[in-house]
Amino acid sequence: MRRGIAATALVASLALAATACGGSDSGDEAGGPVTITWWDTSNATNEAPTYKALVKEFEAANKDIKVKYVNVPFDQAQNKFDTAAGSKGAPDVLRSEVGWTPAFAKKGFFLPLDGTDALAEQDEFKPNLIKQAQYEGKTYGAPFTTDTLALVYNKALFEKAGVEAPKTWDDLKKAAATIKDKTGVDGYWGSTQSYYAHSFLYGEGADTVDVDAKKITVTSPAAKKAYGTWQDLFKGKGLHKADTTADAYAHIQEAFVSGKVASIIQGPWEITNFYKGSAFKDKANLGIATVPAGSSGKAGAPTGGHNLSVYAGSDKAHQEASLKFVKFMTSAKAQETIALKNNTLPTRDDAYTDQVKADPGIAGYQGVLAAAQPRPELPEYSSLWTPLDDELLAIAGGKKSLDQGLSSAETSIAKLLPDYSK
Repeated sequence: MRRGIAATALVASLALAATACGGSDSGDEAGGPVTITWWDTSNATNEAPTYKALVKEFEAANKDIKVKYVNVPFDQAQNKFDTAAGSKGAPDVLRSEVGWTPAFAKKGFFLPLDGTDALAEQDEFKPNLIKQAQYEGKTYGAPFTTDTLALVYNKALFEKAGVEAPKTWDDLKKAAATIKDKTGVDGYWGSTQSYYAHSFLYGEGADTVDVDAKKITVTSPAAKKAYGTWQDLFKGKGLHKADTTADAYAHIQEAFVSGKVASIIQGPWEITNFYKGSAFKDKANLGIATVPAGSSGKAGAPTGGHNLSVYAGSDKAHQEASLKFVKFMTSAKAQETIALKNNTLPTRDDAYTDQVKADPGIAGYQGVLAAAQPRPELPEYSSLWTPLDDELLAIAGGKKSLDQGLSSAETSIAKLLPDYSK
């Protein structure tokens, strides 16, 4: 997380407040174009330039609408929007992470998009992504980008070791040992972050909660088995030990792209950075496979991504302009452009053109999307990863046993979901 001195934080906060300007407080001149504000939470270096160019294209085609583009750091955006919306000063459009969408909808911050311009082509979007943008039967976001996790691997190292992409976690352990013997580098480096560990739960047919039964299941036998498998992959030949530092994500990523580790679990948001690494100057060297399965035989990872959502507190003119903007940004043409420029995955089938699928990274991740598991319709669901992040870090670092860590996570989750039983 980015940190700075108090004065810098204050200036940044005031700047964001000044650029929010939802509704009638947007400084529109009488008779002039409507100005809407869009908070984009994408990577400012790799992704934002594409979105800025599309904004100009939209404005050229819609002379009566101006778009004030603001790039807000992803790790700050959720809290900033929550604060801004609560004071009626939120941006007109937000690039909302799929987990935020039902949470903000529950608070009444988002406008339902059903029957509006924004979802005029709803049938073109992948149905599971529409489902993930819904809360209590209404749709509060137009799917903008999607993603999931996959086992990404260095084909050259795998071929040198004579191993194939593993189908199960046990296969991965064996492959890692062989890769270490044959190439001298570690075969796999896992993450301590709970989002990355979630695939292990799916591999045992488990989850942190059972929404239908309104029950917390993070300490169930299946969940404990899943996290036990996750823990075991930090020790053994060819398995890199857990990195519990604040820079673990960067360390794992750098090791992979430089060929110092043969495989990791990662999402498509890193495709651009994969290609910048010395190990993947030849894009064809990037292998992408469904995350390994657990003992249940199931394999899968969480479905992630972002929606474009419209602020319910804006006036009618700003909402109508926002809906036009959302429709444009999620159109097949815009989605194709974004995929080609940013190496991200489109949310609608008609955007997977031959040119888009020619990128091995996009084609590879498209192939694993079928195994991705949508998140349940629970506004608090994404918040459950926060207490697990702390506990899994303690478990991986040897500061707590698996049982102690999961028990503490259960207690924290119970506070977030007071009407759920243990």
